[in-house]
Formats: sequence, C-alpha cells, structure tokens
Amino acid sequence: MTHHPYLIVGGGMAAHAAARAIREVDHQAPIGIISAERHPPYARPPLSKKLWTGEPEESVWLELPPGVDLLLDRWVLDIDRQARQVFDDRAEAHTYDKLLLAAGGAPRQLPWKDPRIVHFRTLDDYRQVRRAVSDGARRVAVVGGGFIGSEVAASLTVNGVAVTSIFPGPHLCARTFPPDLAEFVTGYYRDRGVTVCASDRLVELTPGPSGLVLRTEQGRRLIVDLVVAGLGIAPGSELASAGGLAVGNGIEVDAALRTSDPHIWAAGDAASFYSPAMGRRLRVEHEDNAVAMGRAAGLSMAGEVAAYTHLPFFYSDLFDLGYEAVGELDASLDVVEDWRQPHREGVVYYLAGGRVRGVLLWNVWGQVEAARALIRDERGSPDHPVLPTLDAGQASHP
Repeated sequence: MTHHPYLIVGGGMAAHAAARAIREVDHQAPIGIISAERHPPYARPPLSKKLWTGEPEESVWLELPPGVDLLLDRWVLDIDRQARQVFDDRAEAHTYDKLLLAAGGAPRQLPWKDPRIVHFRTLDDYRQVRRAVSDGARRVAVVGGGFIGSEVAASLTVNGVAVTSIFPGPHLCARTFPPDLAEFVTGYYRDRGVTVCASDRLVELTPGPSGLVLRTEQGRRLIVDLVVAGLGIAPGSELASAGGLAVGNGIEVDAALRTSDPHIWAAGDAASFYSPAMGRRLRVEHEDNAVAMGRAAGLSMAGEVAAYTHLPFFYSDLFDLGYEAVGELDASLDVVEDWRQPHREGVVYYLAGGRVRGVLLWNVWGQVEAARALIRDERGSPDHPVLPTLDAGQASHP
C-alpha cells in the first residue's frame, strides 16, 4: 500500500496542470499520478494537427514538477471512499488525503476488431497511424465527420494519403457549423481530394488479401489499408459512479471542483461543472478546459479555493482554414453570420432566447476574450459584434 497526500487518477493535460498547481502552493507534499497511459503526460491536440505538418514529436511532452510519483500503465478499478483508497489492476491499494479524478474518457468504438482499425485519441494511436502511412498505407477511411474526424482527414490528405471520409450527417461538422458553412467545408474537402461519403454509415468490415473491405449503408464498397475512427469519447466517470459520487453528464462538481465527496475533486473531459456565463452545467472535451480546470482543481486541493468560472475555448485547423470558438456551437440554435469574405473570414453567432450563447471566429484570431465578454454580457447579441473591433493584423493565422 502506498500513500500520497495528493493522488491523481489520470495522466493527461488536466492531471499535469493539477500537479503543477499543487506544487505552486504545497512545495513538499508527495503527489501521486496513476495513469492508464504508457507515457508521461503529453499535449493531445498536436496528435491530429501539428505533428502532421512538421512539428517534432518531442514537442508534445509536458514537464511534471518535482516530487511526483508517476505510476503508468495502470487502471484504477475501485475506490473505497471511507478508507480513502483506490485499487488498481495490479491489486495494489493507494491511499490519499485528497483525490483528483481526471481520467478523461475512452474513444467510442466501432463494432469490429482488427489491428488496422485505430480509434484515434492517444500518442500510441498517432504513432500507429504515422507508422502505417510511413510503411505505405495510402488508402485510409476516416469514420466520423466531427471534430477529430475532420482534423484527421485533412492531416492525412496533406501527407499524400487518399482519404475517404464516412459520416452520417449531411455535411462535415453539421452539428456545429451553420448549414451553408458546413456545406462549404464539405465541398472544400472534396476540392482538396477527400472522397466524402456524407449521409452514410459503415455497416460491414471484412479483412481481405489486399486490405480491409468496407461496405456502407448506401451500398458503397471500398478497399482501404487502414480505418481511423473519430467518434467522440465516453467520459471516464465509471469509477466515480461505482464509488457513489454524483454523476450526470460526467462527474458533477461544485464551484471549487469538488465532487459530492469533500475529499475528491474532478477535472477535465469527464467533469461536469456549472458555468455562470452559460447558466447551466457543461462538460467540455477540449484542451483549454482541461488545462484551466486541472489548474483550478490543483489549487483548490492545496487550499487556494476559488470558484471556477472559466469559459473554455477550442480551436481547429482544417487544411488552410482554421477557427477559434467559445461557448455553445450548436447548429440547431439561431445563427447570425457576419462575413468579411464569405466562408473565408468572419464571425458566426449562436443565439438562444436572443442572447449569444456561442461565437465561432472563422479565420479570425485574437478575439477569444471579446467573444467571452459578449457571451457573459446579459445584453449580448450580434448588435454588440466582435468583428468591428478587428484590425488588419488580427485577421491572420498566428
């Protein structure tokens, strides 16, 4: 049995930020991190973006502070809240004074098993795809047309891969972008060489002598060397649920990021927090929230308690298109579009009840704080727009 005053379950960006924040306040107490990963903490966004455009793999590593015991390749299976201990898959017990649950989530799975199917999320997944491409894989099916699927499809295409994108929606990112923008992006992918199978689903996968033979719901048949799935994640809330903690759409935390147990905190992809700006609970699966929430949880655990009011942003690169976004991007909301150049540079506002609930900054940079202020403002509407505050230098990719 090992004991840590601070114990963190999960080894991603939220865990890393929490450990660094704890060490800022408490300079000596041992910190334990138990991670299912085989690697120390690393930045996840480059796996589907910059590592495919020349950024070296070494750039992803995140440095932990001194005094951290890192236990890798271990799954925490159970928690005894009364004894303040968790049990891992090696039948070892780990006790704690304060516990942080930051295990992220697991990628949703296709119903077939084959070593040439990659459910894209981790560094090992990136390495597997990179290795396959380096070894000659030139036909890849990307299943999923959302955040990860669109990024991976673009990244593989610019690396000389013939990509077929299969997804059930009418357009790429159809749940996020307004219909005209989603239609433009889908056409843009086709122009860049991606074979787009919209409004379709993969229904059969059979290993064949020359690759994986796929059949879709619409009757398409194709042979590929690799299938990469980007289907979103299931939040890692099983441990919390089994331990009797409050779980809804993720592990529910209060303003200080405590769970329903005062000795346990949660942060990152699996945590559900109340957002004053949005007026409801959110669960956000993006880098900015993982880092900010992990840091806030670490400070709270170490005694510097403050309400978590951060309104996260997220970003993406799709070929030479890019965006930053804040708040709720839901294509079913009322949408107001303000374009300088149609579908090339502009701002999209997402409204509910006349108030701005989300802002999409399309090829517009340096305006995240202005977008946050607009969402927080009770009068927030496109009548208080972001675009007119721009100067020419802000409308270019950093």
